[in-house]
Amino acid sequence: MSQNNLQVCPACNVKILTLPRGEDKVLFSVGPAATRAMLWARVCQYAQKPGCINKNKDAIGEIKPSDYYEPGI
Repeated sequence: MSQNNLQVCPACNVKILTLPRGEDKVLFSVGPAATRAMLWARVCQYAQKPGCINKNKDAIGEIKPSDYYEPGI
């Protein structure tokens, strides 16, 4: 994993890896990898901490209903 392709959010410590194809893969401390949209839907929109690196709506992309937590989980 190249350090040039890895960002760590100072607000929540999540890691975002940019793949060679240009897509981003979010690496949570627990659970499977996800997208920036899922990170925003589950964390960023609520935390709103200074320094968040997941605020660019173009990079986040389309947020799908499945990106949010499902009720009861």
